Amino acid sequence: MSVSFNSVCMATYNGERFIIEQLRSILKQISQEDELVISDDGSTDQTISLIESFNDPRIRLFTGNSFRDPIKNFQYALQQCRGDIIFLSDQDDVWMDHKYSTLLLQLKNYDLVISDSQIVDEQLNILHPSFFNYFKSGKGIVKNMIKSSYYGSCMAFSRKVLVSSLPFPDTKEIGHDLWIGLVAELKYSVLFYKEPLVKYRRHNNAFTPETVGKSKRKISQMIYGRIIMCKEVVKFLIKNLK
Repeated sequence: MSVSFNSVCMATYNGERFIIEQLRSILKQISQEDELVISDDGSTDQTISLIESFNDPRIRLFTGNSFRDPIKNFQYALQQCRGDIIFLSDQDDVWMDHKYSTLLLQLKNYDLVISDSQIVDEQLNILHPSFFNYFKSGKGIVKNMIKSSYYGSCMAFSRKVLVSSLPFPDTKEIGHDLWIGLVAELKYSVLFYKEPLVKYRRHNNAFTPETVGKSKRKISQMIYGRIIMCKEVVKFLIKNLK
């Protein structure tokens, strides 16, 4: 008889500044049967040695990758996950103490749950108490294609959502988290849970901009990106209607 367990999925790259704090916040919450899957994309700092210093059997660390692309790195990490429920995690945030148990409870009724978060600075001082309010987050295919509020650091979902989402579209125009969110809305059930469960840290080296929600892309680039998204959504719908 197989034992049920869950996966936390993290993609790392040169995350030595904050990764210790994040790993501690995760490992103290998940069960002894769970796994923390980490794919490193060729870090040149002490990220790998810091992860290994935990010497925790729940950590499954994959090194030697050279994607140079966080989307492909996350895809690889997700492909290694074996759990029934998958939590996405950034390398530089901090989970609040009841994040894991709260999302598991909500996932009994929904296939994907995304929680609110506090936007904080490097020292975890609160910049904005609610990401949802600041960013006007919520469901909606068109809404999120125009401006995504699916941030992976706050998401957890069932294995069937993961299976339906992989492989990701081969484009940089759709983030891994946005794609998973869109697939969940198109095919399953989604909840935007209005309690902050993550300290979402903003700093100069973060993958997403320090000025949350403010794009520096040209209008023409943004229009091109939306066209690509529309094509991928239509392809997904056609495939799933067959």
